[in-house]
Amino acid sequence: MPVFAANLTMMFNEWPFLDRFDAAADAGFAAVEYLFPYEAPPEAIAERLARNNLQQALFNLPPGDWAGGERGIATLPGRFEALKSDVERALDYAAATGVRRLHLMAGLADPHDEDAASSYRRSVAHAAGRLAEMGIDLLLEPINGRNMPGYFLNDFGIAEKLIADLGLPNLKLQFDIYHRQVIHGDVTMALRRLMPITGHIQIASVPSRNEPDGEELNYPYLFEEIDRLGYDGFIGCEYIPRGHTLDGLGWFRPFARS
Repeated sequence: MPVFAANLTMMFNEWPFLDRFDAAADAGFAAVEYLFPYEAPPEAIAERLARNNLQQALFNLPPGDWAGGERGIATLPGRFEALKSDVERALDYAAATGVRRLHLMAGLADPHDEDAASSYRRSVAHAAGRLAEMGIDLLLEPINGRNMPGYFLNDFGIAEKLIADLGLPNLKLQFDIYHRQVIHGDVTMALRRLMPITGHIQIASVPSRNEPDGEELNYPYLFEEIDRLGYDGFIGCEYIPRGHTLDGLGWFRPFARS
C-alpha cells in the first residue's frame, strides 16, 4: 500500500510551519515533505518529527534567491562555489531529520545553452557524490513550463539521459505525476519504463493541481499500478487544497495511519 507524505509547503497552511507536522500526523500521515526547511532550526524540525513519529521523505537543496526569482543555481555558470556551500547546508538538515532523498533544483536557463548544460552536469555530479558519502539519494525533477516558465529541466528525457550518462547509483528521478502529465502525458507507460530509476513520486490533480481525486487522471488505478510495479518509496502529496486541507482528505482516508 502506498505511503503518502504530506507536503507541508502546500498543505496544512492553516497552521504555522512547525505546527503543520502535528496537524499532518493527527490527520493520519506517516511522513512529510516540503520545499525548504531552512527558515526553521534543524533541531526544531527534528523534535517535531520525533514527537509525531513522522518520517522525513524529502526536501530541496537551497534554491538560490527564491524571493528574487531564482529557482535553483545548478545551471548558472559562476555559482558552483555557492552550490557546494548549499549542499553542506542541506546536509546539516539531513543529519537532523534522517532524510534519505534530496532534490536539486536546476534553475532558469535555456536547455540548449551549452554553458548551462555543462554547469548543471558538474553541479549534479558534485551534489550526488557528496550525498553518496552520507547514504543519501540525489533527485532530479522535470518541471513543466506552464508552472515554472524558463525552467531548465523541463523534459523527462533530459533527466533520464543525464542519469544514464553519469551512472551514479544514488542519482534518481523525481517522478512528479502532475508534471509528467502536463509535459508529456502517457503516465502509466512512463511509470513502467522509468520505475527502475525513480526515487520519489509526487501527485496532484491535472490540470488544477488540487487533491488527487478527479479531473484527468485516475489515481486509484495509478496507485494500484505503482504498487504492482514494486515501488516502496514515499508518494508526496504536492497539491494545493481546494479549501481547508482537512476537508479535502476524503481520498486519503483509506491510507491513513490509525
